[in-house]
Amino acid sequence: MQKSAPVADPPFAGVLNDFESLVRQHRPRIFRFLLASLRDREAAENLAQDCFVRAFKARDQFRGGSSLATWLMHIAANLVRDHEASSRLKFWRRKLRSGLDPNDLSDWIPDQQKSPEALAVAKEQVDAIWKAAASLSERQRTVFLLRFVEDMDLLEIAVVTGMKEGTVKTHLFRAVQAVRLGLEVQK
Repeated sequence: MQKSAPVADPPFAGVLNDFESLVRQHRPRIFRFLLASLRDREAAENLAQDCFVRAFKARDQFRGGSSLATWLMHIAANLVRDHEASSRLKFWRRKLRSGLDPNDLSDWIPDQQKSPEALAVAKEQVDAIWKAAASLSERQRTVFLLRFVEDMDLLEIAVVTGMKEGTVKTHLFRAVQAVRLGLEVQK
């Protein structure tokens, strides 16, 4: 009987087993996406924690077919979808969403040491974009946020959302059109 050689751990196994490092490295991006998607700080914090717990529990299922960041974002996007679908009181959720101060997001956006005037103009632009993006459908908003907030490419977005690349392109195109129209209306 021939002995099989032991299977070596994949190169990412160490990262997945070091829970603290995993959270420290990826939490800001995951939380930023969840907060932008849900516009509810408490729900975003809860889902961010749940994302990492699920990732840790399922670490043996990660095969490296995508980057670790993409895999985590996929888990986060599924949590957003589940959270949205399970909410019985959508009216109240919409009311809470509209009460989020965009300044809360500034804690998670890297500071590039700009002048106060440039920061004020940028804040006005970001506020306008958030307002316009709030009216997008869930899928359009998710694709829009993954592309422009998380700077993911179309293939990564397709993996995260489970959509085909062509569907991602369509949702992104429609989202950008809607945001542009929303920005024109706000002027």
